[in-house]
Amino acid sequence: MKNPSMQAFKTAAAAVAALCLVSVATAADEPSGKVLFTTRCGMCHQTNGMGVSILSRRPGDPSKGLLEQRDNLSAEFVYTVARSGTGNMPRISRGEVSDEELRLISLYLSRGNP
Repeated sequence: MKNPSMQAFKTAAAAVAALCLVSVATAADEPSGKVLFTTRCGMCHQTNGMGVSILSRRPGDPSKGLLEQRDNLSAEFVYTVARSGTGNMPRISRGEVSDEELRLISLYLSRGNP
């Protein structure tokens, strides 16, 4: 004779396991800060982009204008400059880059420095 409690436990455990797999798959499908930076900001801030060219003129900047090479950026600074714009950097609207995407980009460039 089957134990109804054990059957209910196995069913619940299978459901939890399935939800965990869905969560892992969803998290793996979400872009990282690096991927978002490359796709949303890379045209200006990687290799020969205009942002690199302009920032590389700063005297004494060992990063040569490459934001990914800098180690002194805070996430708050990156977020604020991207949203507000500054100098030659135009403001980036929420329609172009969502708040969550910009948060991930900011954390990536700041290496987690708030």
